[in-house]
Amino acid sequence: MTAGLAAAGDPANAQASGQSKVLVAYLTRSGNTRVIAGQISRALEADLFEIETAKPYPADYRQTVAQAEKERQEDFEPPLKATVANLQAYDTVFLGFPVWGETAPSVIRSFLSKHDLSGKTVRPFITYGGYGVGSSLAVLAAHSPGARIEPPFVMEADQERRTLETVTSWLGGLPTIK
Repeated sequence: MTAGLAAAGDPANAQASGQSKVLVAYLTRSGNTRVIAGQISRALEADLFEIETAKPYPADYRQTVAQAEKERQEDFEPPLKATVANLQAYDTVFLGFPVWGETAPSVIRSFLSKHDLSGKTVRPFITYGGYGVGSSLAVLAAHSPGARIEPPFVMEADQERRTLETVTSWLGGLPTIK
C-alpha cells in the first residue's frame, strides 16, 4: 500500500490508504533509503510516503552537498512538495533519511515542522556515507517533542561517494585525452 502523493501544484495533501496504522516516510537522494523504505513498507504492509522538496535538489551530488550546507548554515527549512493527510490515523511512523553533513537534512526538519508526531512512536532508519549519524537523532528529538523515538536502524550506504572517488582516481591515471 502506498500513500498517494498530491500532484505538483495541487493543494491536496498525500492521502493514506486508510488501512494501515503504520506510515513509512522517507527522504532519498541516490535511492539507498528508498530501498530500505520499500522493504519496511512491504514487510509491514505499511503506507509509504516519499518526502520531497517543492523544488527538487540538484541531480549532481556535489551541487546537492553545497545546497545542503547552505540550508544548514542558514537554518533554512525548504518547502515540501506534499504533506501526509490524516497523520492522526497513524500510531507508528518509520522515518528514513540519509545523513547530510553529519546531521539530518534540512528537509527532515521541514517534514517534522509540518507533521505533529506527538503521541506517536517514531522508528528512524538512517543511511550515512562514512561519518555515522552525527547529530541527526538530536534533531529528531528537538523537532518532534512528545513523540516516542525508538533506537534507529543505521546503515552505511556510501556507494555513490566511493564510486565518484574510484572513477576520479581511474581517470587521473589515464593519459591526457582531448
